[in-house]
Amino acid sequence: MAVEELQSIIKRCQILEEQDFKEEDFGLFQLAGQRCIDEGHIEQLLEIIQNEKNKVIINNMGWNLVGPVVRCLLWNKEDEKRKHYFLMLDLLVKLCNPKELLLGLLELIEEPSGKQISQIILLLLQPLQTVIQKLRNNKAYSVGLALSTLWSQLSLLPVPYSEEQIQTDDYGLCQCCKALIEFTKPFVEEVINDKENSVESENEKLKDELLKFCFKSLKCPLLTAQFFEQSKEAGNDPLRCFASEIIGFLSAIGHPFPKMIFNHGRKKKTWDYLEFEEEEDKQLADSMASLAYLVFVQGISIDQLPMVLRTEESVFSKGVDLLENGLLRIEDNSLLHQYLEIKSFLTVPQGLVKVMTLCPIETLRKKSLAVLQLYINKLDSQGKYTLFRCLLNTSNHSGVEAFIIQNIKNQIDVSLKKTHDNKWFTGPQLISLLDLVLFLPEGAETDLLQNSDRIMASLNLLRYLVIKDNEKDNQTGLWTELGKIENNFLKPLHTGLNMSKAHYEAEIKNSQENSQDVQKSKDLCSVTVGGEEIPNMPPEMQLKVLHSALFTFDLIESVLARVEELIEIKTKSTPEENIGIK
Repeated sequence: MAVEELQSIIKRCQILEEQDFKEEDFGLFQLAGQRCIDEGHIEQLLEIIQNEKNKVIINNMGWNLVGPVVRCLLWNKEDEKRKHYFLMLDLLVKLCNPKELLLGLLELIEEPSGKQISQIILLLLQPLQTVIQKLRNNKAYSVGLALSTLWSQLSLLPVPYSEEQIQTDDYGLCQCCKALIEFTKPFVEEVINDKENSVESENEKLKDELLKFCFKSLKCPLLTAQFFEQSKEAGNDPLRCFASEIIGFLSAIGHPFPKMIFNHGRKKKTWDYLEFEEEEDKQLADSMASLAYLVFVQGISIDQLPMVLRTEESVFSKGVDLLENGLLRIEDNSLLHQYLEIKSFLTVPQGLVKVMTLCPIETLRKKSLAVLQLYINKLDSQGKYTLFRCLLNTSNHSGVEAFIIQNIKNQIDVSLKKTHDNKWFTGPQLISLLDLVLFLPEGAETDLLQNSDRIMASLNLLRYLVIKDNEKDNQTGLWTELGKIENNFLKPLHTGLNMSKAHYEAEIKNSQENSQDVQKSKDLCSVTVGGEEIPNMPPEMQLKVLHSALFTFDLIESVLARVEELIEIKTKSTPEENIGIK
């Protein structure tokens, strides 16, 4: 019945001119075609679509069948007729009016939510690409509309934050990113191959649409994406591959990242269209931050940097390699402390600290850290002691200070295990060094978050001293200085933790109360922490930052409580009981 009804409609339309088709004809054709699909008359419907006599009708009305066909493909994944549905979709893409088909496909992409978003995108990207390539006019606008629609849907998907989630890819974001690159490549190649047109050409407009897409992709998903060393080495991180391709697109369309980074912040706009400038104002800062991170921290496409910019890093790298080579020829603990009186011997480790903390190249930072440790190992005990004091006073970096404090702990451990006395890491000399470690620079007002690495290392050192050195032996001198340590370090830390936790909890409460209004307006919001405003970011990201800070405070508080518990046990117990403390 449905097939006969459709054939009747087609027979009536065959005698009409294209311009005489009525809205009623479109509606009847869609209903009859839908019924044919629902009742399983796929082969008969395929014959009707392929009939040359129906070419004009299918060109004008056939796009109405795309929706029902796509829904069948999504819902009937085990249906034996799936190959017929795919064939029908291919025929409709080939035969239908591309303008109407484009709008129909984009409407279908906008419909789903949740896990169905990736399913329909993966299904329709190839047909969508084919349709756009068939368009003769306004291709740039169509590409921009398609990329914007696709990005809007993908931005609704959660970004994987662990290697396991990336591998399982439950919501299909990683698959979509890979497919989206293949979708975009032909349009990038079109820009590359069309260099001779004027500035106002369609090609220039296409470049701008691609540029917008690249900026959006740098912000989502790449700004919140996690990158893992193991996946990097294996080369199987889909989000890293996506980032690399996006940066490659930027270069291909005439906006290599060095140019992007150096132009950012200039008063003179570098874009040709006012519309893009408005888009830039909303998201460019986040996109540029993401781009800089991908290049300088993750090392993606860093070889694009002009050699003039890389010269300094190359010199640093050779210097670090040369220093490492020299140090490896020296026995541990054999470099006399007197050498540190020579200016260059002291400036070398200070230079390594600068590379560790300021160099944009991650591999060089890590190498410098390893070489600094090697340098420390070569010094004699007094040399180590002197260097530790120097770096604690000059580094002004919580991570570096934590590294030095860990080394101090290691030297104390070596000293306590030796049969002969080592005056530099026991007794009065050690107490003088601990004065630089077990204190808060600004008392209770110290920024605990910024100094969290140093504070945790200091607490762990104090915990170690309490466990390893009994009050009776007092080899380290800790027990005679305990009152000063409590006043200068433990009590201010308690007060600072209470103040910091109260502040961050209030910020979280305030952020949660305002989140609905922010989501409705889709604006970015800001939070003031420690007297400084956190850079604009989405509310959910700011909440993650605030909760992460609270977690850090809880961790510090937990270790602090354990240290105080050990001190109480040690000061009240007998020497025999002390033996059981591990």
